[in-house]
Amino acid sequence: MANPPAADGLRVFDRDAVRRHRARAAAHPGGHDFLFREVADRLGDRLADLRRTFPLALDLGARFHALGNTLGPSQNRRGGIERLVECTLTAEEAADGTAPRIVADEELLPFAHASFDAVLSCLALHWVNDLPGALIQIRRALKPDGLFLAAMLGGDTLVELRNALLEAETAEEGGVSPRVSPFADLADAASLLQRAGFALPVVDSDRITVTYPDALALMRDLRAMGETNATIGRRTGFSRRATLLAAAARYAAGHADKDGRIPATFQVLFLTGWSPADSQQKPLRPGSAATRLADALDTTERPAGDKAGPGKG
Repeated sequence: MANPPAADGLRVFDRDAVRRHRARAAAHPGGHDFLFREVADRLGDRLADLRRTFPLALDLGARFHALGNTLGPSQNRRGGIERLVECTLTAEEAADGTAPRIVADEELLPFAHASFDAVLSCLALHWVNDLPGALIQIRRALKPDGLFLAAMLGGDTLVELRNALLEAETAEEGGVSPRVSPFADLADAASLLQRAGFALPVVDSDRITVTYPDALALMRDLRAMGETNATIGRRTGFSRRATLLAAAARYAAGHADKDGRIPATFQVLFLTGWSPADSQQKPLRPGSAATRLADALDTTERPAGDKAGPGKG
């Protein structure tokens, strides 16, 4: 399948490479899904807090089936999900799932308008080129007052590895190439939800720190997770051994603990929004308040610009 064009003509990620990485990871999971399971559990907690039921939900990306496994069997799912459909990017990811599933690209969703009561996604959307376009498609696939709840990696993810590789490549090769994929930051994500037309948008973030024996073990784990670099401008050949060893040494020198283990930071952005509906709360019109703030605070109201003087407050 060819890479779909981004709406603004800009492609950051090679989607064919993303497919290859995910297919390889799905073929040999080997316990490397720990980050997906942890984030799926946090998404499940957020769902449970809503105290709503969602008759039909979509798991967009369905990475390692972590979200479906976390929510539990269909007869007793967490978070009010009654029926879950998985949408994976590759056939290899869909092969061992138990939920109803389809294979489709997050950038080109095949769903009819108002198909789902909820769309969920666990660590899949940070590889999308046209994220604003994908969010608009998701919003259209939701029924009125439908929930969008997603987790994606944020801009501070793997900052330690990024800096170590940058320094090592500069020293060893006299130049740099993209080594770690760029990620959206908190402000970007909030703006994108509003731009896509979601009501009541909320974005917050968590930091998950994982320790490794060394930077090379971290890189191997990222490969097994299907999370290796897929930027358009990346170097496609093998990295120089000297550069990787230098990066590992710099990583350890700057971050290793007393036992020699190095930390890897994953910033996870949690996005929540609702498909607009007439039943949702709306902001009051200016001047329509039934009570005065000054009365509630037991103070004297003054026009803007007046100096404060003696008063109740």
